[in-house]
Amino acid sequence: MNNLKDYQIITQIYESSNSRVYQATYTPDNQPVIIKLLKQDYPTPTELTRYKQEYEITRSLTIDGVIQTYDLQQYQNTLAMILEDFGGKSLNLIINERRITLPEFLELAIKVTNILAEIHAGNVIHKDINPSNIVWNVKTAQVKIIDFGISTRFTRENPTINNPNLLEGTLAYMSPEQTGRMNRALDYTTDFYSLGATFYQILTNTLPFETKDALELVHCHLAKQPISPHLRRHGDGEMGRWGEIPQAVSKIVMKLMAKTAEERYQSAVGLKADLEECLRQFQHSGEITDFPLAQPDFGDRFRLPQKLYGREQEIATLLATFERIVSNSVEDLDSGDNQAEGSTHEKNSPSGDENQSLRVPSSPRPLVHFLLVAGYSGIGKSALVQELYKPITAQRGYFISGKFDQFQRNIPYSAIAAAFKSLIQQLLAENEAQLSQWRQQLLAALGSNGQVIIDVIPEVEQIIGSQPPVQQLEPTEAQNRFNLVFQKFVQVFCQPTHPLVIFLDDLQWADSASLKSIELMLTDSQMQYLLLIGAYRDNEVSSSHPLMVTLNRLQEDGFMLNWLTLTPLAPAQITQWIADTLYSQPKLVEPLAELIHRKTSGNPFFINEFLKTLYQENLLTFEQQERCWQWDIAQIEASSITENVVDLMLGKLRKLPEATQEALSLAACIGNSFTLTTLSPICTTSAAQTFEHLLPAIQLGLVQPTSSLETTASETPIASALIVENYKFQHDRIQQAAYTLIDEERQQSWETNCLL
Repeated sequence: MNNLKDYQIITQIYESSNSRVYQATYTPDNQPVIIKLLKQDYPTPTELTRYKQEYEITRSLTIDGVIQTYDLQQYQNTLAMILEDFGGKSLNLIINERRITLPEFLELAIKVTNILAEIHAGNVIHKDINPSNIVWNVKTAQVKIIDFGISTRFTRENPTINNPNLLEGTLAYMSPEQTGRMNRALDYTTDFYSLGATFYQILTNTLPFETKDALELVHCHLAKQPISPHLRRHGDGEMGRWGEIPQAVSKIVMKLMAKTAEERYQSAVGLKADLEECLRQFQHSGEITDFPLAQPDFGDRFRLPQKLYGREQEIATLLATFERIVSNSVEDLDSGDNQAEGSTHEKNSPSGDENQSLRVPSSPRPLVHFLLVAGYSGIGKSALVQELYKPITAQRGYFISGKFDQFQRNIPYSAIAAAFKSLIQQLLAENEAQLSQWRQQLLAALGSNGQVIIDVIPEVEQIIGSQPPVQQLEPTEAQNRFNLVFQKFVQVFCQPTHPLVIFLDDLQWADSASLKSIELMLTDSQMQYLLLIGAYRDNEVSSSHPLMVTLNRLQEDGFMLNWLTLTPLAPAQITQWIADTLYSQPKLVEPLAELIHRKTSGNPFFINEFLKTLYQENLLTFEQQERCWQWDIAQIEASSITENVVDLMLGKLRKLPEATQEALSLAACIGNSFTLTTLSPICTTSAAQTFEHLLPAIQLGLVQPTSSLETTASETPIASALIVENYKFQHDRIQQAAYTLIDEERQQSWETNCLL
């Protein structure tokens, strides 16, 4: 590169697929610096976004263990970041050059743990901890963490299922939940998993999972246990790097790499204490014996467990249904005779036939199943269905989902189109050879009618290219043509090598065209390897509702439907939930659990929000000296916390800044999902300003970003701002509460504007 003004380039020290790194000198005071430059002459918007994100977060973290950033400068058509040079080298290079001794490892691990604790205290999740992003000056013993390009200030994120080639981060070190296939939100413990994978490599000189196949690697992180480090042989045949790795050290690594966040270390304090005990023993005797791990490990952050309580039987039924699609089994679903309180009931048909859900149809078609999940709003229907993420990954299948919106019932196929849009986006991330195969299969299936699908799912054009216009037909004929072509389109993705699962939420709001499309998918004799799951609120539909009419018609035609009806949680299940949340014994939290059961009627969403409110209102506090959570039942009883979930959410919204309330109320008129492009003009604010207004709601988990950070359009990359374009309300009840913030006259006016 040519020299930047006031900087003298010395030498290039590193090159990746995205950037080049140089040693340089700041000439005014002869200070050594590092210059990191985007590699491409014309970087992509994604590369520019990551660069700006890295600069902004790094600059904000005034921590000794985080590389210091001095400046971000425009360089030709790209950006150059100026960083401190403390004489370090990436850990990845060091471990490839020499073996790190056990005491060196322990001292290094303690330092990295301390740094990570400070990063988390600064409300940042790194999301890409690996040996390349840990820099170590062996002479001065300084250690620093670098590369915050995909880090987040959101204390909680909900990754979505994506093609492994599109995942942010380094896949070999990525936590199960960061893959988006775990039905779990992402929090700071994702960094503990990546740290465990990093420690694993330092100790064994091998990765926990050595496959090169991206999807298989995702499956390994989700479902396979790596060989314990103390059982690993080094590449030269020796055990570990020092003869044998102490089992205590090995157990620390394996605890860090637990599949679920709840099983990992809950704090850096606990991890550091165990590492220090290992170092103390080694310095004292040259050996490390086993000891109980995580004794002082206690989460002082308020963090709700993400496991599903009281849903074991329905999860088993769901997984068994999917297994049928995979294995072509025709065994009947076993509903079981003993239903635990708060668990699923395999429901009768709408007609009241007690055995309908168990009957084998006269013309069995085992390769297509329709499972209906019924229950009240907030009962956990979507969370249950998302338990399929892991087995679908194991079978290399596709999971797609769409949600019908109460404010968009006039838009045909809205949820179905959204589901297949996400599938097309996954396919577009595959390599050219795979993409070519999809193109050929789709063109063969669609023939001259490709434009029929493009009109509903425009993203399909990115795979099959521009298509000739189709003949204009009368409405009824055009509808019949679409139905026929759409069935052929769906069949392309339903194959034994990659079964398809379609989840359609809130069927009670489905339009008539979508219901007809669902019916045709299920009765198409050519359809195979398809599991269609529909969720609906059974308290909002009557026997004359279009959904129930459609379901009855399917049954009359001999198609077997299976129901799962989710019921409220029982007191015992709520007790266990609260005990896990507060790191307490069930007996101690029983009075609190009984109160919450009475207030929430056992509704999981309401329980979740009620617990958050107790914490936010300081009715649930952490006592640092005693290292335990405390509460006062009498104070909670006397509080003004409402027993109506919409009113509860409305109270939370009214505590937000006025600009945030305004943005949320307008967003609620748009629908459950919305974009900054749509919302900003209605708010009469810029995209960057609207994003700033939404941030408080994002931090509280009321609104969830559904796309990555990007930069606003500007004359120069350095002048652009960071924003997120796509969002959804975390729950319909939150959208409903936001909608009630505005009066009826303004609601009608804004809904009209949104439609226009």
